[in-house]
Amino acid sequence: MKILLTGAAGQLGRELKRSLACLGELVACDRSQLDLAEPEALRAAVRAIAPTVIVNAAAYTAVDKAETEPDIATAINATAPAILAEEAKRLGALLIHYSTDYVFDGTKPSSYTEDDTPAPLSAYGRSKLDGEQAIAAAGARHLIFRTSWVYGLHGANFMKTMLRLGRRSCETGDELRVVGDQFGAPTWTRHLADVTALVLARREVPDGLYHLAADGETSWHGYAEAIFAEAQLAGLMERVPVVHRITSADYPLPAPRPANSRLDCSRFRRDFGLALPNWRTGLIDCLADARI
Repeated sequence: MKILLTGAAGQLGRELKRSLACLGELVACDRSQLDLAEPEALRAAVRAIAPTVIVNAAAYTAVDKAETEPDIATAINATAPAILAEEAKRLGALLIHYSTDYVFDGTKPSSYTEDDTPAPLSAYGRSKLDGEQAIAAAGARHLIFRTSWVYGLHGANFMKTMLRLGRRSCETGDELRVVGDQFGAPTWTRHLADVTALVLARREVPDGLYHLAADGETSWHGYAEAIFAEAQLAGLMERVPVVHRITSADYPLPAPRPANSRLDCSRFRRDFGLALPNWRTGLIDCLADARI
């Protein structure tokens, strides 16, 4: 198996680089080696490498910035995946791609299934949905994993931001305010990467779209409180800061977020016999790694 990994320096890409290395020849490219915003260079690189599997971990993830840079978001999140899918079809390769809960508007009262109609609220969400649709239209063998609230020890994410703000709060006495009316499942990048490797290790891999996120649910406020509590237990913080629950209206952002980001992952469990652990288990394990 020859695997081309894009976005190898990103928060998910770094974990995938570790998880996929044992499966065969891994060609791991970061943005300096393979820029998804350059279509012709991307197409030429795929043809030169001639992989049997393409794992696309590269993405434009600056949700608010995408409101003023929709063309760049579309180039990376939609046009590039379309090219990867076209080249995968030409090579007879499998394409694995990661998408987001932000393709939904969050108005459904229960968890979203793969059969629910997307209705993204933001330019970022629209670009990711366009990428999904382009991959499906290309006719290549593909797996699209929609996930939610991704975090890890690398890159920028909510967990790392809260740890930074929490430590500063402990020094200054400032109290924190975190949105409590948006719900989802924080998903550790290592769990995503390890499950991706387990899927690829199978002799037969089904095609299609799957929801793949941590088990359970919480709000951003509940997530922040868990980060501080578990960080203190892990010896990463001396004390737990005060965190006030606020509404989305209290903290307006350029890009609206779905109030409900819960993803029903039962189709993935049924077809693969696998499931990600509870979100809090992932958080505990991630913070344990932060001590090393």
